[in-house]
Amino acid sequence: MARYTPPLLRRFFSCAASSASPAGGSVAGKKNLVFLGSPQVAASVLDTLLASSGSPDSGFQVAGVVTQPPAAKNRGRKLMPSAVAQLALDRGFPEELIFTPEKAREESFLSDLKEVKPDVCITASYGNILPQKFLDIPPCGTVNIHPSLLPLYRGAAPVQRALQDGVAETGVSLAYTVRALDAGPVIACERFSVDEYIKAPELLAILFDIGSKLLINELPSILDGSAKEKAHPQDDSKATLAPKLNSEESWLSFDQEAKDLHNKVRAFSGWPGTRAKLQLINQSGEADVLEIKVISTKVSASCDKVGDENEILFSGSSLLIPCSGSTWLEVLELQLPGKKVTTARDFWNGLRGQKLLKSP
Repeated sequence: MARYTPPLLRRFFSCAASSASPAGGSVAGKKNLVFLGSPQVAASVLDTLLASSGSPDSGFQVAGVVTQPPAAKNRGRKLMPSAVAQLALDRGFPEELIFTPEKAREESFLSDLKEVKPDVCITASYGNILPQKFLDIPPCGTVNIHPSLLPLYRGAAPVQRALQDGVAETGVSLAYTVRALDAGPVIACERFSVDEYIKAPELLAILFDIGSKLLINELPSILDGSAKEKAHPQDDSKATLAPKLNSEESWLSFDQEAKDLHNKVRAFSGWPGTRAKLQLINQSGEADVLEIKVISTKVSASCDKVGDENEILFSGSSLLIPCSGSTWLEVLELQLPGKKVTTARDFWNGLRGQKLLKSP
């Protein structure tokens, strides 16, 4: 994928508009929008923008895409484009207008961005800090789709931290980007009720889908400047933070209540997942440590089976793990190292009479 090609850029803008091109050069009456995003949820937003920009009455065109550089993926560690870059290429977007700077402060990138002449920039899970030099370029500002009800859950993992806290409601906000973290004026927001079983990847997809529709609805006011008049400042005193997840947080400790552990499983689903150490007691009474990845759970307030206080039982289709407060975590699906995800029933049948205990 080309990264910086100013001559190509200049040549592109000197050509006549092409109906087959998403950017299409300079189209009379349409304002230039540059989109910044990286993962699959951001690709869905770009797809919505590209589709909307093709409408005859659209007031904007997607003039550039900015995303993270290709990264090594899968077992072969082959360099692969981000989901956003791949979507843009699949839609026939000009490769020379897909920018992949390591950092958004790079002078060569900022110079190329100025050549695109964006009227507005839209970000959705881009994953790079935007310097003031960037924010000064688009006259209509930079607007972020943030999957929380700002000022709640500012930061890198708003959906995951909200689920970890067990919230019953979250949402998505459109906010102007300022130098302070997710602290800009809010243009619009939409609420979403959270059930007790939804996991982070599913909720992220839903919120960015809602956010893309909200963005299309608000873009006319963003482009004519009226959104800046109606946007309301955030109450910083009510702000909460949503720091990035790390793999060391993924361990489950059964001295917590089952509800807290269930919420963590939902929040950490996808990456980094949740792990637990158990004791496997063979028929000779010898103990071995068994590490599992916990995939799906639910909470049980009681258990009709009797065992030792640290014994893990099985009932119905669930492993029953005793937790703090006389609560029980029901594990429905799990994964052993190097194996595929399996049901609790199949895992239990594979124990062949061996006993499971909580690891001390």
